Amino acid sequence: MYEIEGDSMKKWWQKTLVISVALLTFGLITPNHEIWDALENGQASNNSQGSNIQTNNQPNTQISAVVEQEISTEDELPQQTIESILFAAKEQSYIKFGSRIAPVIGDEFEDRIFPKIEEAIQQTLTRMDNESIKYLSISNQPSQNGEKIFHITNEEDGQDLIRFHVRTEKRPQDGFYYNFHYHTVEDQFVAHHTLGDIYWSKNTPPKWLS
Repeated sequence: MYEIEGDSMKKWWQKTLVISVALLTFGLITPNHEIWDALENGQASNNSQGSNIQTNNQPNTQISAVVEQEISTEDELPQQTIESILFAAKEQSYIKFGSRIAPVIGDEFEDRIFPKIEEAIQQTLTRMDNESIKYLSISNQPSQNGEKIFHITNEEDGQDLIRFHVRTEKRPQDGFYYNFHYHTVEDQFVAHHTLGDIYWSKNTPPKWLS
């Protein structure tokens, strides 16, 4: 190991490190203000030590601080995974609705149902560790004749974690309703967790995906 002398060279090394992190993660992790602040603070701390940098092991302290910042940044990846799942969840819902149902129930779905879907997904994922979240996937084939909208699966073991469904119900005197609900692995998908109902009309609704 050797020491690079001069403030400009040290700043160049620090910025190179952050840029390298961004390149190695293919843009998934971008240098944020916290990383830059940590690097600047580390630089100021080292400069204040003067000639005692080597005797007080300051280079090792600086490296540790940088590594901690990299780990903290990597922790953002599960949040990106969650956001991707939420985006795909809405996309699969509208695929399920199709072009005939979506214009009729879309606004009410956005206002009342999807926020509860988001909440159910968030509650499920917060009980998982970051490493497991990285292996989650969402199904991309809503059922045309059945209730399935989408399922969230752990690709490591192929186990579904949570299943989101919608059921068409005909209620006497009222007409047709869409009942949105979900099932979870915690009770082996037995319990029916209601998200809400959306009224269609007294006329028979179109088929899903139509």
